[in-house]
Amino acid sequence: MKDKTNIIAFLFLSFVFIASILSIKDDTLTFDEPAHIGAGYSYLVKKEYRLNPEHPPLIKDIAAIPLLFLKLNFPENHYSWQQKEPAPWWFQFDFGKELIFKINQPEKIIFFSKTAMIVILILCGLYLFFETKNFFGKRTALLTLFFFSFSPTFLAHGRLVTTDVGATFGTLLATFNFLRFLNSPSKRNLFLAGIFLGVALLTKFSLILLLPFLFIVALLFWFLLKPKNLSLFKIVLYFVLINTIAFFLVIIPFYQLHVLNYEKERQIRDIYFNLEDLGFPDFFKNIEVNLAKITFLKGLAQYLLGLLMAIHRTASGNTMFFLGEISAEGWRHYFPLVFLLKEPLTLHLCLLISFIFLTLKLKKILKEQSWHGIKKSLVFNFNLLVVLLFLLLYWFVSLKSKLNLGVRHLLPTFPFFYILASFSVEKILQGKYLKLKTAFFSFLFLWQIISVIKVFPHFLSYFNEIIGGPKNGFLYTTDSNLDWGQDLKRLALWVEKQKIDKIYLDYFGGGDPDYYLKEKYVPWNGKNDPSSLKKPAFFAISLNSLQSGRALQGKNFHEDTLFYYWLFKYEPPIYRVGYSISVYYIKD
Repeated sequence: MKDKTNIIAFLFLSFVFIASILSIKDDTLTFDEPAHIGAGYSYLVKKEYRLNPEHPPLIKDIAAIPLLFLKLNFPENHYSWQQKEPAPWWFQFDFGKELIFKINQPEKIIFFSKTAMIVILILCGLYLFFETKNFFGKRTALLTLFFFSFSPTFLAHGRLVTTDVGATFGTLLATFNFLRFLNSPSKRNLFLAGIFLGVALLTKFSLILLLPFLFIVALLFWFLLKPKNLSLFKIVLYFVLINTIAFFLVIIPFYQLHVLNYEKERQIRDIYFNLEDLGFPDFFKNIEVNLAKITFLKGLAQYLLGLLMAIHRTASGNTMFFLGEISAEGWRHYFPLVFLLKEPLTLHLCLLISFIFLTLKLKKILKEQSWHGIKKSLVFNFNLLVVLLFLLLYWFVSLKSKLNLGVRHLLPTFPFFYILASFSVEKILQGKYLKLKTAFFSFLFLWQIISVIKVFPHFLSYFNEIIGGPKNGFLYTTDSNLDWGQDLKRLALWVEKQKIDKIYLDYFGGGDPDYYLKEKYVPWNGKNDPSSLKKPAFFAISLNSLQSGRALQGKNFHEDTLFYYWLFKYEPPIYRVGYSISVYYIKD
């Protein structure tokens, strides 16, 4: 059975690899990718952290490593790199597009940087499988890997040069290695727990949440298990040591490598400008500037700058379309709804079954056992308790956040949902009515496989059957849930096939219309007067832009909306490129 389990796991991950590679063929870069690719390449080549300080460097570095073998031209004299004055936030995007589309061969850069991300995706799945097998058993591990392998969200974002899948991998590395240390406290396991916590914190700033999470796990472990070799004092001491290893052996040295050639005066100028621009008080600016003045603390200053910028953005939000409104305030029901709509119904049904199963088990334990018995049950299911704790903590913080930019922000929780569902399903697939239960779950799993394969190669735009699939997703939410700019190349191929000479375009994304459409497109802004269109005309628009121009003003949003109401006259569009760009024919 062991070999068979591993063989099936290999087949699942082979599907992930093949589907990921094939689906990037006609994809354009999504909105954030030019900034991440350009920044990562600049870090490796110049060892300066001028660009994209609001995200840690590790994932960007990995994406850029293959590019070192392409002998790329570097936009040394471009204004976005020179930065004679403090750089506004969009310079990182200008730099990335200059590097990728203007002075080098974009197709090679896009393919190799995305392939590096696919490697991370595969390693994440592999690690999830083996660690779940270690902590929960091989059947639970195989089911968990199934949910991972046929998750449209992982298949979508695992190909993108963004931080979300890397952060998921980092979460798994930090959590499982910390659990291993608690179960087998040794110098080696303590060191590895610290190293992998540091690695996790280099993937995404939101994973700072791991610190309180792991501390609570440590306290629960001591309280429930009362290990003879781990007193409360030792638990706290070891937790401090693990954090010390993470910051002083991983994070600060890694950042220090990225600021080796970052001139002290320029770094101080940039730090001050960024914190001033975001409205931070002098207290924070003074600490940061004083750290940057000390050569061996420049890396720490850069890390704290990014952390402060990320905290500010989470608290401030970002403009987003959701359920007919546009706002930067966020919605409390945003993440529950996008999670419900963006993952297959099979998972949700299994989670519902899991909830019922675990609730009945808990009710039975509370009814039949004393506190000692309850505590014994918690000890026996401690690993499952850790899974539930992470889900509760991460979701609590997410629901409080104003930064509602897509289901991708929940990705670190997905493997824990998969483990939870798989653990319960594996228990249910025992005892009476085995054939009936096996047939039922086999149907559910087959349904998920078909549902996900049907949307290939448009995994990013996946919505489940509750709303009728991806064709209706734009009515509910956009941005990285549906339209992140991935279909620009497909639009160009369609324009070529239809022999269209000119097309107006309002595009949202990371691609370059000049590169893909050349002289065949006329840039269009939603605030333009529609009477200025030279009719008859073909008009292409990203659905993110379209819905932003039809939405009502949400809470504390005071900018103009409804500027695309005039397009209702020309509904339905004559063509939909993927699920993210609509093409209209404007006759009069």
